[in-house]
Amino acid sequence: MAPITLIEALYAVFSGTLALAGLSVVALAIQAYADIRQPAMLHLSIGFVLIVAAALGTTISTFLGDYSHVVGLLTVNYAITTVGFLFVMYSIVSRN
Repeated sequence: MAPITLIEALYAVFSGTLALAGLSVVALAIQAYADIRQPAMLHLSIGFVLIVAAALGTTISTFLGDYSHVVGLLTVNYAITTVGFLFVMYSIVSRN
């Protein structure tokens, strides 16, 4: 196993920061749903879960896969992230 490069270390640090911030947003959205029981908050939570899962999955897969199949990995990442953002958008336009 090769030593970790600076760019890999930075990628890991920023991915961890993104995961922590993203999971915090997920927790806040779930708490909001628990408090007010609005379906829009549930959709918002699902959207953020998907977005964070895509980011974490990409980071983990990148390091475990040793940077192989990058195009496929990014395609899956973008697909999951897009669905997550669609849930976020739906939560905004559907809140009545």
